[in-house]
Amino acid sequence: MATGWAQDGAVQEQIDATVKDGIARARSRLPQGPGLAHCEDCEVPIPEARQRAVPGVRLCVACQTMRDQEERAASGYNRRGSKDSQLR
Repeated sequence: MATGWAQDGAVQEQIDATVKDGIARARSRLPQGPGLAHCEDCEVPIPEARQRAVPGVRLCVACQTMRDQEERAASGYNRRGSKDSQLR
C-alpha cells in the first residue's frame, strides 16, 4: 500500500549507505603495494614510522599535505547542493 511516507529507518539507512560509500571511496584512494623509502616528489627520505603506518606510502608528510590541499581546492564540492545536507 503506497502511503507516501518513508518506512521507519529509511532516512537512517540512506545516511548509513552514504557514509559506507564515502568510506569505500576513501579506501580506494589509499596507496597500495610496496611503499617507497624516498618521496617521489622531493626525494626526502620517508621515516620508517610513516612507512609502517601508511602501507604503500609514496610521499613525505609535507608533499602529501600539499597534494591534499590542492585536491581539496580543486574539488569544488558544493555541500549545500548535496542530498546529505538536505537530510540534516
